[in-house]
Amino acid sequence: MVVWSELRKRSLDDKVQALYRHATFITAIRYYRHKINLYLLGNDYIEVFVNHKKAMIDKIDLLDRSHSRMKFYSDQIKLSL
Repeated sequence: MVVWSELRKRSLDDKVQALYRHATFITAIRYYRHKINLYLLGNDYIEVFVNHKKAMIDKIDLLDRSHSRMKFYSDQIKLSL
């Protein structure tokens, strides 16, 4: 099983491949200039920041549960702790 602590050190392309193979898509939100896709990888929630104007992924990162974006997710789903 791939875990975030190992995945975070990899290249963006490797992260994309690992999420495609091992993670479960949960939901997507719009946040400023990004569409953020939320995935569950093991016990970790991972955000994929897609810049839709540039048609590219800007970054992939662990969900920050203290960020104000959490209200957008909580409007749609209940995240397990």
